[in-house]
Amino acid sequence: MPRTKQLYLPIRIAFLAASLQAQSPTEDLSHASLETLMNMQVTSVSKKAEKLSQTAAAVFVITQEDIRRSGLTSIPEILRMVPGLSVARVDSNKWAITARGFSGRFANKLLVLIDGRTVYSPLFSGVWWDTQDLILEDVERIEVIRGPGGTLWGANAVNGVINITTKRAEDTQGGLVTAGGGSEERAFGSTRYGGKLGAKSFYRISGKYFNRDASPGWNGRDGADSWSALRGGFRVDTTLSDRNSLTLQGDVYRGDDGATAITATLTPPFTRSFANRTTVTGGNLLSRWTHVYANGSDSALQIYYDRTGRDDASFQQGVNTFDVDWQHHIRLSHRQDLVWGLGYRVNADDTRSSLGFALSPDQRETQLFSAFVQDEITVIPDRLRVTLGVKLEHNAYTGFEPQPGVRLLWSPNDRNTVWAAVSHAVRTPSRVDSDGRITVGAFRGTGGVVNLVTILGNPGIQSEDLIAFELGYRVQPVHRIFLDFASFYNQFDGLRSQAKEAPFLESSPAPPHVVLPLRFVNGGNGGSFGGESAMTWDVTDRWQLTAGYTLLRIRLPANGGAEQESPEHQFQVRSGLKLTRNLELEADAYHVGQLYYQGVPAYTRVDAGLGWQVGESMELSCGL
Repeated sequence: MPRTKQLYLPIRIAFLAASLQAQSPTEDLSHASLETLMNMQVTSVSKKAEKLSQTAAAVFVITQEDIRRSGLTSIPEILRMVPGLSVARVDSNKWAITARGFSGRFANKLLVLIDGRTVYSPLFSGVWWDTQDLILEDVERIEVIRGPGGTLWGANAVNGVINITTKRAEDTQGGLVTAGGGSEERAFGSTRYGGKLGAKSFYRISGKYFNRDASPGWNGRDGADSWSALRGGFRVDTTLSDRNSLTLQGDVYRGDDGATAITATLTPPFTRSFANRTTVTGGNLLSRWTHVYANGSDSALQIYYDRTGRDDASFQQGVNTFDVDWQHHIRLSHRQDLVWGLGYRVNADDTRSSLGFALSPDQRETQLFSAFVQDEITVIPDRLRVTLGVKLEHNAYTGFEPQPGVRLLWSPNDRNTVWAAVSHAVRTPSRVDSDGRITVGAFRGTGGVVNLVTILGNPGIQSEDLIAFELGYRVQPVHRIFLDFASFYNQFDGLRSQAKEAPFLESSPAPPHVVLPLRFVNGGNGGSFGGESAMTWDVTDRWQLTAGYTLLRIRLPANGGAEQESPEHQFQVRSGLKLTRNLELEADAYHVGQLYYQGVPAYTRVDAGLGWQVGESMELSCGL
């Protein structure tokens, strides 16, 4: 929902502690040429480094310099920079984020990774955005792929992939302290220190805290959704030899989320509204070993453990995830580049249910086995390239799921690139789809008996299927302008919908009541199409403009109003101006079309920030 009549004036102070150890210099991309930006290396499209301008996908990169200049304090807000990505703030601690449609707080078709660790919840195949937080100064880049990525990343990478990469410990040496506050961000701060462990090992330790105010309610008073969290983490990077390196990193966090909850009851007035507080906890530990072979090929083994927990008045869940992933990159010849790998993941959860929401059974363990292969074939060197790939997965709900794809890239010259892709991706069922029970309403029926309207899971539900066709074009018509266009047509089959079933009598919990069930089924079919465009213009050496426009049309007759949950039009303009050597002005404007189904009118949001580099070790910024 758009937020109105609220001034956002955070004052942010960053100290790079000179008394400790000077920060490693970072590349200032605000003054980089377009050629430098186009030649930036990305890894999310093919699981190996390649130039941004030579990727056969709709990809956008948010750099550390973009994050610093924006003055924003959370990852969801930073993602507004991406053309084609829909970012809606539901309240103080909840967001609806998706690409190419199907928005909502529980959006389930976008895969999110942090340093290679999948952070989607097996509960609903989506992301709890209130727990995805980092010290933003430690983020190296955020790569966003719009469109399916199932060929490499597997199930749930249906409409896009967000891959967040943090800096190596070697690049965060010395001390950092940030602090600030304002009318909405009441208080926030972080601290980090990096050092050396011997000649070839580097480390960093960090901590972060924030306290955010409640959002304005419809009655003019603040809502009950204030939010605070505390987080700590570490990272160690070690060079074992000329051919071997090892990374070990981990995080722990605890947060308190507020919300106004409305739940059904079995007694008059059959609904109850109350201020609900949710305690979120979690931690993870990740290890990654990389090896470079004598012939130039390389391999990587990644293992991580993740624990998440949520506890409130109506639901409690703890999830343990163990994941092993191995991949091998080998150049078979000067015309053929192959990447393949194997994976295994196990999720085990333990839940406590209520009348409003329940899972049956209370505990469940699921396993996922996977393998992928992708072959990049150069037909004409530096001009024509074909990429073939397939991901094979076996999950606990639907069994074997293949996800093939083919991509073509043609560069007639150094300034023009055309790419096309055809992909198959799936969204596999979640715990809620299979085992859930959601009570959405209650009322007194015939004879005075209470009726409960309830959505029931379906143990036999199948995956949602997507066949996607994409076409893109990148061009640098003149030295200072870069244009990027992408179009798509998606054909969906077996989307989750609801079907009525026969009512039945239930005696527990008391009093006896009639259940009016709706069952999850694969009843939705249809298509979507649209386009995304982006422009980067270096107006002068000190002034850069970026702009983006997105058009989205969704036609899903069997799914009713769900097709209206994403805006049809989105437009954005960002301006970065270096006023003096130490003073920068950033101004951003975002326009989002109306959401018919949710009754949200079109709105425009404007952000502005001023940054002052006081010295080598201190920066001040403010924004509204």
